[in-house]
Amino acid sequence: MLKMDRRLFLKGTALLGCSAAAHPLMNSITFAALPGDNRLVVIILRGAMDGLDAIQPYGDPMLRKLRRNLSVGPDNGALDLDGFYALHPRLEPLLPLWQKGELAFAHAVSTPYRDKRSHFDGQDVLEAGTGNDLPVDRQVGGWLNRMLQVMPGTSAETAYSVGVEQMKILTGKAAHLSWAPQASLTLSPQAQMLLEHVYHDDPLFRDAAQGAMQISGEVSDIGKMRGPTADAQALAAFAASRLNAESRIAAFSIPGWDSHASQSAVLGRALDRLAAAILKLREGLGPNWQSTAVLAMTEFGRTARENGSGGTDHGTGGALLMAGGAIRGGHAFGDWPGLGEGQLYAGRDLMPTRDIRAYAAWAMHGLFGIERDKLERTIFPGLELGSDPGMLA
Repeated sequence: MLKMDRRLFLKGTALLGCSAAAHPLMNSITFAALPGDNRLVVIILRGAMDGLDAIQPYGDPMLRKLRRNLSVGPDNGALDLDGFYALHPRLEPLLPLWQKGELAFAHAVSTPYRDKRSHFDGQDVLEAGTGNDLPVDRQVGGWLNRMLQVMPGTSAETAYSVGVEQMKILTGKAAHLSWAPQASLTLSPQAQMLLEHVYHDDPLFRDAAQGAMQISGEVSDIGKMRGPTADAQALAAFAASRLNAESRIAAFSIPGWDSHASQSAVLGRALDRLAAAILKLREGLGPNWQSTAVLAMTEFGRTARENGSGGTDHGTGGALLMAGGAIRGGHAFGDWPGLGEGQLYAGRDLMPTRDIRAYAAWAMHGLFGIERDKLERTIFPGLELGSDPGMLA
């Protein structure tokens, strides 16, 4: 019978071709389910998505006056949704989801962040979820992590942060894991047999080894993706694979939304990636899509009026995109504030009519049964939750 010292074996695991920072054996992956079967995916859209272009309120006559050189409305290729709002043409792949009741949105939303319009600060406030308290206190962590801390029965792998950058939204005391699409894990059949043999009588390391082999196959399949939306699809595919296992929370980000100039091209590419990610989630989750809510959130919106460079500048009110079988799709949520004189925030931006944190909070309440008091005091300190928008099916 083959014998091997475990410590010597661990010292030699670099031969398996895995990045040490992402090595399942070093991190001892374990799985633990959150209560229930519901799932939540948060996608951070870094760079401030122009919600007025992604989901166009063409029924407001001021939109065309403010944006004479940007395409607006169904007569310019946008896809009518309800006679007032239209979907940007590059989101056409998501139109069937709207028609099936699996896609919705809320306009005129924002965090409490105002006026300074810094991407970095805006993203920090969005992910911390604590209000307009800059600089963000790093000790409090992100709102998804605080949610895990107040939920009973959570341990080990309860959430996944997916992507190359640190996701502040999941930092904190509660256990969570991360994965980056660049991480490479190659386990040959011989290496798999060796792992199984060495760790057969040790449940902790045996389970970790099995996790390594599972991820090896997933990463191999994901690495075959090609094309301009490959990164976004890879993030979504891995998130789906974890959500199909024991995880119930996943977060990842899609950058590339800063459209100061040439907005048609910049926004188009970003929307392609978002649509591809959502569809890959739906494909990967299979039947579990029906118990999933996806929230695509951005740090702030953009100016109502176009600038002289064929784009828009940093603004305030924006849009939240929602998808999934757990979403009551086919609806536009929120109160439309208008784009006329006296209706804009600071005379330039879409006026926020609801805190974006309230939508995330109501999703948590409906999906996981978290009490209102914990939502307003612990997860989103200072939030006034308000009435239920009815966003869940």
